[in-house]
Amino acid sequence: PHFLFNTLNVIGGMASLEEAETTEKMIRALSALFRYNLKNQDTEVCLSQELKIMEDYMYLQQMRFGDRITYRKDCSVDADKVIVPAFTFQPLVENAILHGAGEDEHPLHVKVSAAAEDGKLVISVSDNGAGIPEEVLEKLRDHQAGGSGVQNVTERLKLFFGPAAEVDIQSALGSGTRIVLTCPLKKQEEA
Repeated sequence: PHFLFNTLNVIGGMASLEEAETTEKMIRALSALFRYNLKNQDTEVCLSQELKIMEDYMYLQQMRFGDRITYRKDCSVDADKVIVPAFTFQPLVENAILHGAGEDEHPLHVKVSAAAEDGKLVISVSDNGAGIPEEVLEKLRDHQAGGSGVQNVTERLKLFFGPAAEVDIQSALGSGTRIVLTCPLKKQEEA
């Protein structure tokens, strides 16, 4: 990891010297993703950290796909004070891009939101993509689809919050997918 980070920093420095701002920003975003991944295995983090990593990830995807992908973030809670398991957003956003993009040319729009409702944190990741076939959707809902980002996030939420954590998956072919995570609203002073 140290070699990787040092190398990325040297490349970022060279990009800065060459006034290649976009390249430098991409390298910094990738470096932040790697560092976050190595540092935060099985931990709780501030919601603001999760949102920042998701933004770095989306920035890199937008650089890759151009205007074929857009995203919006809505957060109505104090993200610096709310605690969530690490890697809550990125797997869901990655799935939206990986599985949401259809064969047609219409842009994929991903929306991420976090809000407090009745003492609970409600996180939503939605897209206007291809949607999930009914048979796959049922397996996801029954936790039988292995290796998916949804399964991973569900297991992590259950590990941190027990039965108080809920995952609702809504999807229809051609109409996109919406995943809603509900868990206790845990604030930093409670962590």
